[in-house]
Amino acid sequence: MSALVALRCAAVLGATGVALGAFGAHGLKKVVSEPDRIQTWDMAARYQLIHAAALLALSASARHKPYVVGLWAAGTVMFSGSIYCLVLNRDAFKALGPVTPLGGMLMIAGWLALLTP
Repeated sequence: MSALVALRCAAVLGATGVALGAFGAHGLKKVVSEPDRIQTWDMAARYQLIHAAALLALSASARHKPYVVGLWAAGTVMFSGSIYCLVLNRDAFKALGPVTPLGGMLMIAGWLALLTP
């Protein structure tokens, strides 16, 4: 994937991360009452924003690694996306439970892939 794709992924993940983080801080309490689920939402938004920033940095890097973009983008959508769904309605989205750790593993693989030449 090109640097432009990394930049676009960073922009989408960053914008939606800010929006979902704001919803978690201001609107989620109207839907979810358990503090631990609200903290879980916050963690998902935080990981999303961290990886958006990492994608932005990677898009500007001279050592751009296209496969890292794919690992981080897919991993972030799977990890954070599944958490958002599970926090909103655990029963309706329980099939997404196994997606969360898979997304996390993709994000970790992206970080480790930075070690390759």
